[in-house]
Amino acid sequence: MLSRLATYTLLGIEALPVDVEVDISPGALPKTILVGLAEAAVKESTHRIERALVNSGYGRPIDRIVINLSPADLPKDAASLDLPIALGLLISDEQIDVAEQFVNSVFVGELALDGSLRPVKGVLSIALAARAAGRTHIVVPAANAAEAAVVEGIDVIAVEMLAEAVGFLTGNLALEPAEFSWEGARVDYGQYDIDYVDVKGQESAKRAVTVAAAGCHHILMIGSPGTGKTLLSQRLCTILPELQPEESLETTRIYSAVARLEPGQPLMLRRPFRSPHHTISEAGLVGGGSIPKPGEISLAHHGVLFLDELPEFARRTLEVLRQPLEDQLVTISRAMGSVTFPANLMLVAAMNPCPCGFRSDPRRQCNCTPMQIERYLSRISGPLLDRIDIHIEVPPVPFRDLSDQVAGTSSGEMRQQVVAARDRQLTRFCHDVTSVNGKMQPREIRKHCKLTSSAEQLLRAAMQDMGLSARAHDKILRISRTIADLEDMETIEEHHLSEAINFRTLDRNFWQQ
Repeated sequence: MLSRLATYTLLGIEALPVDVEVDISPGALPKTILVGLAEAAVKESTHRIERALVNSGYGRPIDRIVINLSPADLPKDAASLDLPIALGLLISDEQIDVAEQFVNSVFVGELALDGSLRPVKGVLSIALAARAAGRTHIVVPAANAAEAAVVEGIDVIAVEMLAEAVGFLTGNLALEPAEFSWEGARVDYGQYDIDYVDVKGQESAKRAVTVAAAGCHHILMIGSPGTGKTLLSQRLCTILPELQPEESLETTRIYSAVARLEPGQPLMLRRPFRSPHHTISEAGLVGGGSIPKPGEISLAHHGVLFLDELPEFARRTLEVLRQPLEDQLVTISRAMGSVTFPANLMLVAAMNPCPCGFRSDPRRQCNCTPMQIERYLSRISGPLLDRIDIHIEVPPVPFRDLSDQVAGTSSGEMRQQVVAARDRQLTRFCHDVTSVNGKMQPREIRKHCKLTSSAEQLLRAAMQDMGLSARAHDKILRISRTIADLEDMETIEEHHLSEAINFRTLDRNFWQQ
């Protein structure tokens, strides 16, 4: 007898439909044949499934079994096919009958030997694809139910054992669809336990971070060890606006595809903060593998990618950032095809001013030679440096600031400014693809960055005196636009432009450009 059930497999972060066809026919010897470009994890599943069936009280088919995973040219590398294959075996062996109302259902899950279902990767993408295909129900492991229930318009059925899935499929067991509450999830998973009030001193650095967050500008912090660069970076997510539902779904799809969600967590409701070690490979940073998987820059989608000790990263590894920072996408090509991952992020980088770390530190003497300093700084290419909008120096914190009992600026205060500025940008770009100042294209810069006459004279003088490139010119205007938004001003004035120029001069002091 032939049976056919619907499921999905992941390619990158996209869920692609798969038909599981099972045919059982009389044969001289029992034999199981699995076809359809199955990878090792799927080929091994036949042994798991046989024992799960027996240990759940069902008979093991003893005839010739052919399992076809269609389409045949699509690689299948997921244990999530266990459940539909097991149900297909039971149907084809005429041990169960399918209730008509559940013919249009999708089944996903990995089986243990005792018949229990284990969580699988990519359930959110699968639920979204199933809804788009018009499916009515999706049966998933109970551990994945909260994640799948986020998708409206499809009933999510949570099962813990194979017997429960059989009961649902036959109509003998009534199971209520899983439910999801945005408000409850935000309370449980949307709160931060760190705050900028913990950072003593560094009010000028906090100002630069506020400007960067308000306009989604990339930022580079240069300073001696222990000045607070890492503390400032780790708390940047706390002042960014809340993830909108669409942004949360996009980010969650990435984390779900690589099994990075915490147990029971339905969604990413905090902005991701990724801080890879400087020994990371190119594939680890941008993604890769024979079957492409997202890298750190995609895991930082709608969040922050923090590169500490920037010059310690391999230069070739850093260079692969250049295209994703411009396009906000990463495309990985393989013989089987190409996969595109999103990479809309804020880059935050930190570094010491020299190998020993104490150049320009008034309290410590730098012992580095000019040649050592030049070699150290040359590890960062000019094109990459030019893509970072804001460059600031983070000086040592004096003792009086560390011992001061007066609280500094908190994340709540900074966030109010950032959210207000972002709201103005959303209104400004309501008819454009761009949504933040840091992503403005040249046409949008000409349209939205109107200067007063004195500001225009200042910009002309800065271009001539500093020898700024056209890209630096545009970045100064983008930063000026953000500073004006923080002050709720439509026109960019001289003091806005002056502050923006200061954010672009530090690299010239260090790199002598």
